[in-house]
This record gives sequence, structure tokens and C-alpha cells, in this order.
Amino acid sequence: MEISINTPALLFPAITLLMLAYTNRFLALATLIRNLHTKWKQIHEEREIIKEQIKNLRRRLMLVKQMQAAGIISFFFCVLSMLFVYLEHQTWATGIFGASLISLLFSLGLSLNEIYISTRALEIELKDMEEH
Repeated sequence: MEISINTPALLFPAITLLMLAYTNRFLALATLIRNLHTKWKQIHEEREIIKEQIKNLRRRLMLVKQMQAAGIISFFFCVLSMLFVYLEHQTWATGIFGASLISLLFSLGLSLNEIYISTRALEIELKDMEEH
């Protein structure tokens, strides 16, 4: 398979938008953690629920970090693939572009997992409201 320099370049906008989405998720998590910290200081009776949320947020933070890392690696491989196309090393360019796609798939899989966990966090809040 022979690829042109345009093939990996097609991923640039997608990866950039993906990284923006991941950054927004990180900022949302940071806001949640700050709000939870304030709530933790003020309310002592709901600490068990807050502990569950903290556990959930730690897992989500780890996933967002891994998603961002995989996205950056994908972007790096994409640029490296373009370099090898420029240097006329098609075999390397094709292999590295494949690695870029695999890294992007991994990042998307982590994103799906993070979405699942974030919905669980909302379920914890809903359960608490139903019990009271």
C-alpha cells in the first residue's frame, strides 16, 4: 500500500478536535473535584457518597490522562508518517500511519470507558436523591 502525504494529514483536524474534547473533559473533571472539595469541607453527613464520587473521579482522571497520551501519540505518529512519506520511505510511512490509527482507536476506547464511568457518577447522585 502506498500512501501520499495527504493521507496522514487527513487525521490532523480529527486529532486536534479530539484533543480539544479531551481537554474540555479534563476541565470539567477539575471543576467537579473543586466543587466536591468544597462540599467535603462543608457537609459531614454525606461523606460516604462523596467518597464514592472521589473514587470515581480518580479513575476518570486516570482515563483522561491516558486518552490524552494516546491522542498525542497518535498525532506524533501521524506527523512522523508524513515525514517518512516526505523522505520517500513508504514502508515506514505506512507502518507508522497504521500505528497512528491504532493509537487513535485506543484513545477512543478509553474515551468510551470514561463516558461509562461518568454516567455511573451521575447514577450515584440520582440514587442519593431517591433515598432522601
